[in-house]
Amino acid sequence: MSRLVVVSNRLADPRKPAAGGLAVALGETLKKTGGLWFGWSGTVVKDGTPGEGELRVHQAGQVTLAEMDLCQEDHDAYYRGYANGVLWPIFHYRLDLANLESGYLSGYRRVNHLFARKLMPLLKPDDMIWIHDYHLIPLAAELRAMGCGNKIGFFLHIPLPPQQILAAIPSHEWLMRALFAYDLVGFQSEADLLNFAHYVKAEATAETVGVGQFRAFNSTVQAGAFPIGIDIDDFHRLGRARESQETYETTCREYSRRRLLIGVDRLDYSKGLPQRIRAFGELLNEYPENRHSATLLQIAAPSREDVDAYSDIQHELESLCGAINGNYGDLDWMPIRYIHRAVARRRLPGLYQACDVALVTPLRDGMNLVAKEFIAAQDAADPGVLVLSRFAGAAEQLKEALLVNPYDIPGTAQAIQRALQMPLAERQARHAALLENVRKYDVHWWCGQFLEALANVR
Repeated sequence: MSRLVVVSNRLADPRKPAAGGLAVALGETLKKTGGLWFGWSGTVVKDGTPGEGELRVHQAGQVTLAEMDLCQEDHDAYYRGYANGVLWPIFHYRLDLANLESGYLSGYRRVNHLFARKLMPLLKPDDMIWIHDYHLIPLAAELRAMGCGNKIGFFLHIPLPPQQILAAIPSHEWLMRALFAYDLVGFQSEADLLNFAHYVKAEATAETVGVGQFRAFNSTVQAGAFPIGIDIDDFHRLGRARESQETYETTCREYSRRRLLIGVDRLDYSKGLPQRIRAFGELLNEYPENRHSATLLQIAAPSREDVDAYSDIQHELESLCGAINGNYGDLDWMPIRYIHRAVARRRLPGLYQACDVALVTPLRDGMNLVAKEFIAAQDAADPGVLVLSRFAGAAEQLKEALLVNPYDIPGTAQAIQRALQMPLAERQARHAALLENVRKYDVHWWCGQFLEALANVR
């Protein structure tokens, strides 16, 4: 078996419990192959030199971790500027929030070149390289230019927008051409794969030379949809642990007279949080039987608070929650419990299990694993209901959820009311089908499918 080399913006130690399902899944294969994980250390050197960074290599059991620092100028241009100031908003269909300053692109290219230059000496001839996400789209092209002939795969964890939106990026031709340096490009959904096919055919006059194979720029790339999942067995173990059980019991006790709805998100404009709060307000207005009964627990973990767009949405959210609580709340009932901080992952299964409805209503999302975690946490005998945005990648798989258009506030309120009123037999049938899908297409299936496809690319 070839050694696996994983490259991502941030490094994760797969041995640590806080590493998350992705790191654990990749960690299994890395351990089997004595693999290497390469990425940014998370350290920003204030007075460092652009295009340079100290590399530290150390062992984590059978896995080699190679972490690199970035100087302030590189971090600001590559990470904050281009990756999160240009690609993130545009890939989430928010052209109005993109900052297209030209200096950011040069920083993005410079750091990808730096990644390639530092990674190249660590590679072995038969390594299989798996590069992750929008921060590192041009990395394979940089490696190829240095003579790398290894098989290289790329997985985009966020959505890929349609051709017309992609074409708004001033450097879109260069960016998409870089994908043809990969042997395999993976997307979260069939919709993303279709957007890629439309783009390369229209903008690059690519020809289809096989199923999911496209030829342009004297290169052929294999593309496919590989929807990511969760580690369901690990999540169940987490749910049986003391802290999760305590959270479940405490929540049930404190809200014994309420129907609980939950939203768990990063505070990000892609998550549709203002629309969700407005839909809950519409529910209380149009279906008054939910007053003094339904309570929404909205967790919105802080995210990039030094960026204007994020502080704007925080203020909007606080204003909306305050208005609804002021208009409908009473001495013994607040409609919305808004929590602007992260909740420990070990407590989430118990929190999910205590809730009757989950609201997962992003305006656009690559996948959204909260939806799958909520399903996994439910008691099959008396399960809660998932209200899911049709614009989340998860909607392609989780068809038995109540699918909504988050821009349609009255329609979303109607779906929430339906969820709260759903008979037990229907809840059980929907949950059983959803759980079967979540279990079958878990994170280990995702990892195995992608690596098998990469190994088989000719």
